[in-house]
Amino acid sequence: QDVLILDDFGLKGLDHINRQTLMEIIEDRHGKRSTIMASQLPIEAWHQTIGEQTIADAILDRLVHTAHRINIKGESMRKKLRNKS
Repeated sequence: QDVLILDDFGLKGLDHINRQTLMEIIEDRHGKRSTIMASQLPIEAWHQTIGEQTIADAILDRLVHTAHRINIKGESMRKKLRNKS
């Protein structure tokens, strides 16, 4: 796929299998295809979510250093829309 979107990254920590799978996916896509990561966690907390320091470093090196980051602030749009109803 040309674009992979991983939404709500970091809602819970990764176990060994998911950590390895994420590493393989990011490694295969790095420099070839686009990957969009959406998370409510700051990037500084992603190491803890990924869980293993060495693998977290490898994943984040591939994601963060070539990324276009968009930080969104403010209330949830869902909350705003719900209040209008």
